[in-house]
Amino acid sequence: MTAKPGMHSAFEDLLRRHMPRTFPALSFCVIHQGETIWQEARGWIDPDGRRMPVSDDSLFDLASVTKLIIETGFLVLVEAGGIGLESRLVEVLPEFGLISPREIAGGQDPHTRAVLPVERQYRGMTVDPAGVTFRHLLTHSSGLPPWRSVYLEAAAGPPPPPSHISEYEGERWRRGLQAMLGYPFAGAVGDRVRYSDIGIMLLGEAVARLHGGRLDRAINDLVLQPLGLDSFTYNPMLKGAPRESIVPTERDNHWRHRRAWGEVHDENACGVGGIAGHAGLFATAQDVARFGQAWLAGAQGLGISAGLRRMATSQQATGQFRLGLGWMLKAGGDSSAGDLYGASSYGHTGFTGTSLWVDPERELVSAVLSNRVYHGRDDEGIYAFRRGLHDLIVERVDS
Repeated sequence: MTAKPGMHSAFEDLLRRHMPRTFPALSFCVIHQGETIWQEARGWIDPDGRRMPVSDDSLFDLASVTKLIIETGFLVLVEAGGIGLESRLVEVLPEFGLISPREIAGGQDPHTRAVLPVERQYRGMTVDPAGVTFRHLLTHSSGLPPWRSVYLEAAAGPPPPPSHISEYEGERWRRGLQAMLGYPFAGAVGDRVRYSDIGIMLLGEAVARLHGGRLDRAINDLVLQPLGLDSFTYNPMLKGAPRESIVPTERDNHWRHRRAWGEVHDENACGVGGIAGHAGLFATAQDVARFGQAWLAGAQGLGISAGLRRMATSQQATGQFRLGLGWMLKAGGDSSAGDLYGASSYGHTGFTGTSLWVDPERELVSAVLSNRVYHGRDDEGIYAFRRGLHDLIVERVDS
């Protein structure tokens, strides 16, 4: 597809405004009507030395885009009849119900790590954790806290820098899970949407148990291998990926005291061994786009019926976000997908600067991967960039 006049200069102007200030590395892939129409890789793995240019094969830390893969794995299990949306979490993780009733407390702020006060209406109240269903987890309405410092419970300190001779430390996950099984709730079960990493970490454990193995092996068998998504991986250096092929993220001066390079940025995912439901996967932009295309087209390898896909990508809960089952739905205004993506669009963003958006009206998929946390956690323009690029993508398709 040939871009209309001025499109190239508009894109280059957008890049000049955001590279390297917003992010030093960018890769994106756009699929329209089943064909890749636009693919770019810009920037450097080492921006200070301008070494190791980013390529289409560079691996990015997907952050919360990981959730889509885990949630897809769970829906594959639902389609197969092994579990239901209304099934209770305690049916798979019985120890989740051992501490009951559970108190309601305030949780923690994920950025400042400050303890938050309990919401006034819940003071003195308790919760029966046995009431949490998988639908609650998928719609972030379980009442579980959005975030807690699991990484500090998982081990005495951070893991060593990753290398090809490192090993997965399963004990880290077991200790982190034990902590999550006892955390207070942040609200009542089903009361409203609270976007919860804790909930999806527990969903990941359920997927692993239902499949009969470790989470990374479960999603490989349920999602990645059937769809041929070869670049997706947890702990890329442990799997043999050279550090030079992995895009670095933030310098962690709080806990690891090193730049996260070759390891997941998210502290909780790193602290439990790099394999978790809410974050931890790395992949290329092309494979993330192919995953979105599989949802759009109902690829044979996806293993999810058209009816369940429609349910997952239509509104099931609203509040902090409009949500399907795992998927975020485009907001009515000021969406990170820009102004031009269709109202029925669905997708997800990741804190490291990643996103996947699908516009079924246009048969359009865009995977945009960056490392916007390289300079720190302030926004520094990622929201404006996402909106600007997605609007350019639609203008290119509609021209």
